[in-house]
Amino acid sequence: MDAPLLAFDTSAAHCAAVVVREGRVVQQAFEPMARGQAEALMPLLERLLQAERLAWRDLGAIGVGIGPGNFTGIRISVSAARGLALGLGVPAIGLSTFELMLDGAGLPSASDLVSVAAPRDRAYVQRFAHGRPVDGPELIDLGTPTEFTLPPETRVVGYEAQAIARATGATGDEAEIDDLPARLAAVLTRKAAEGAPAKRPAPLYVRPADAAPSRDAPPEILA
Repeated sequence: MDAPLLAFDTSAAHCAAVVVREGRVVQQAFEPMARGQAEALMPLLERLLQAERLAWRDLGAIGVGIGPGNFTGIRISVSAARGLALGLGVPAIGLSTFELMLDGAGLPSASDLVSVAAPRDRAYVQRFAHGRPVDGPELIDLGTPTEFTLPPETRVVGYEAQAIARATGATGDEAEIDDLPARLAAVLTRKAAEGAPAKRPAPLYVRPADAAPSRDAPPEILA
């Protein structure tokens, strides 16, 4: 795709964005923040576009981090991407944390299990074959042996990869997403070249929200 691309992610305690032109990163930003992504995201995107003398209508596609990660942060970025894509008439492309993690692990193998940190000593995992997901993500407990089996020669990539590899008989490759804007750019460029997705991006939560239902009795409705 020759038109400029824009990608952003607020799935954790940060606000990250990147502009890609002709396959090159030309503008990028990564701002750590525990809260306030909803207020910071659009001004940040505006600054990057203005620095490159681009208007919104110049974009050919929008990439967005869909998680797994922080529930509220994912909703912020996915909602923004879907709204922008609808208004501009361009595709919005979801970029999962699994894909971003795998992108920095060298060439994908015939069988990769990608691991992403989850709360309470757990991990989100998803299997890939030659860089393509082969099933849906799962939530596993790192404190107990995993209950699933992996094909021979599987490489575990990402969070606590060595521990997961020992429990499953695979090989482990510890990894982190150390340059998020660059990962966003690489994965978006590849997926945009493959064509527009059939569906709009949606949050990839994997687990239910932590919020518990209220224990208070519902208010009495008077006739």
